[in-house]
Amino acid sequence: MLVGPRAAGKTTTARRHAHTVVRLDRDVEAAAFRADPDVALAMLATPVLLDEWQMVPQVLGSIKRAVDDAAEPGSYLLTGSVRAELLEATWAATGRVVRLVEWGLCERELHGASDAPSFFDRLFDGELDEIAAPADAPELRGYIDIALRGMLPDLALQPSPTVRRRWLESYIDQLLLRDAALADEHRDPIKLRRYLTALTANTAGIVEHKVLYDAAAVGRTAAVSYDSLLELLFVTERLPAWHSNRLNRLSRSPKRYITEPAMIGALLGVDDRAVLRNGDLLGRLIDTFVVSQLRPEVEASSIRTNLYHLRLESGRHECDLIAERADGRILAFEIKANAAPRLSDAAHLTWLHGEIGDQFAGGVLFHTGPRPFRLADKIHALPIACLWGPIPETH
Repeated sequence: MLVGPRAAGKTTTARRHAHTVVRLDRDVEAAAFRADPDVALAMLATPVLLDEWQMVPQVLGSIKRAVDDAAEPGSYLLTGSVRAELLEATWAATGRVVRLVEWGLCERELHGASDAPSFFDRLFDGELDEIAAPADAPELRGYIDIALRGMLPDLALQPSPTVRRRWLESYIDQLLLRDAALADEHRDPIKLRRYLTALTANTAGIVEHKVLYDAAAVGRTAAVSYDSLLELLFVTERLPAWHSNRLNRLSRSPKRYITEPAMIGALLGVDDRAVLRNGDLLGRLIDTFVVSQLRPEVEASSIRTNLYHLRLESGRHECDLIAERADGRILAFEIKANAAPRLSDAAHLTWLHGEIGDQFAGGVLFHTGPRPFRLADKIHALPIACLWGPIPETH
C-alpha cells in the first residue's frame, strides 16, 4: 500500500511494477469488483495495481483472502486517497499489507543517484569520512531556490516559475477544499488555511500549541483536529523528542515541520529575496529543506531508522535531528545556513558525544559552504549537497 502526499507520484510509481492496472474510480472498471471482488481479482494477471481502492473498500477483504491462500508477495499494489486511512475496512489488511510512504522527488533522485545506499546506511556503516560533495554544490541562494521550487514531481520537473507558482496555489486550494472535506466534510477551509499558515510560519520549530491556535484564531479543539488532518494528508509532521536514560531533563515537546518546503513560499507569500532578508525564516527554510531530503532516506534505509529531535528543557543544548536504530546507536545533526562553520557551531554535537559515548555513531553539521571537513572525533561539517553528492564506485 503506497501512501504519501497528494501528487507525490504514487500511481506513476506503482504502474511501473504492475502487470494489470485497475482504476476503481472508473465505474466501468469498478462494477465487477462491486458485484464479486473475489472473482474479479482472481481473473487478473499479477502484479495487480488497484488504484483508488477505497472506492470499492470490500476489495481489501478479497486481497486478505488471496494472501491467506498463499498469493505471492508483491501480487497486489494499492494506491488511494487519504480517506482510505479512515475506513474501518483498512483493518482487514493487518498482517497482509506492507505500508510504504512515498514522498516527492528528492535531490538524490533528480541527480540520478537513486540506486545508491541510503545516506543513513552509509553513516551508520562508518563512511562519514568518505562522504563527498558534488563539484557544482550550490551556494546559499541556490539552496533557497531549490527549497522553494519544491519536491512534488509536478514542481520539481517544471522549469517555469510561473507555472510552478500557479500549480502550487491550486494544489493548496485542493488540499484544503477537497481533500480535507473527504476526510471530514465539517472542516472549515478558511480556518484550516489560517492554522496551516501559522504552522508554516513556525516550521522547524518547537512551538507551544496555544501560540499556533491563537495566531490562527481557532479554538484548541479545532486545532487538535487540524493537526490530525494535516498529518493524515502528509502536509505536516510532528517530529517527536528523543529520550535517553543517560540524559536528564529532556524536553518532550515535538518539533513541527511542513513537509513540502515550497509551501513555505506559497503560504507565507515570500520569494528568495524575502527569505534572504529574514534570518529566522532563512534558518527555518533550510532546516525544513534538509529534513525533507532525509525523509526519503528513512524509507530507503536497509534497517529501520527513526527520526527525532533533542532539546534540554533549559534550552542549553539541542540537536536539530537525531536518527536512531534498534541497536541504540544514534546519528546527530545540526543544520546551519552558514557557509563557513567552525567547531563552536558544533558545540551541541560534541556535548552529546561526550554524554552518550559509544552510542554516538557520528555527528553531522550541515552547512551551505562548498566542501566537507572534519571538526572533531566522529563529527564532520558537510555541505547540504552531500545528500546527493557523488557515491564511491564500491557502491
